[in-house]
Amino acid sequence: MSGTLNKVMLIGHLGDEIKMHYFEGGGCIGRFPLATNETYTSKQTNERITNTEWHNIVVRNKAAEICEKYLSKGDKVYIEGRLKTRKWQDDKGNDRYSTEIQCNDFTFLSTKKESDSNPSNNQVEQKPVETQESSKESTIGENDDLPF
Repeated sequence: MSGTLNKVMLIGHLGDEIKMHYFEGGGCIGRFPLATNETYTSKQTNERITNTEWHNIVVRNKAAEICEKYLSKGDKVYIEGRLKTRKWQDDKGNDRYSTEIQCNDFTFLSTKKESDSNPSNNQVEQKPVETQESSKESTIGENDDLPF
């Protein structure tokens, strides 16, 4: 196989509200942490163990605005994108690295009504709302009732 692939698919819960950053040219970027869980039973103690992995998600432009408007802490979402590692320097001049998921597609798995009535978002899921984001335009699924 001569090609390469950089693709990430995650289903998890938002760990915080979306932090928006706006640029002079009119573009924007949204960042938020996403938690995914792995649960298993320990063979030694027969105890259920849950491990949580945190992912840094980055969405851009119209997709970021949509996420900011309709997602909040605790909401369940499907994220699809690619891994990107950034290099930066801290205030002491040391090189630091951050690995992020550059989101290019997402689907809301918690509806706004569900979020308002069930803040923990860990029970029954309602019908998902699908949203796809390409770099130039956003398209909405046919079963969508969102006003954009």
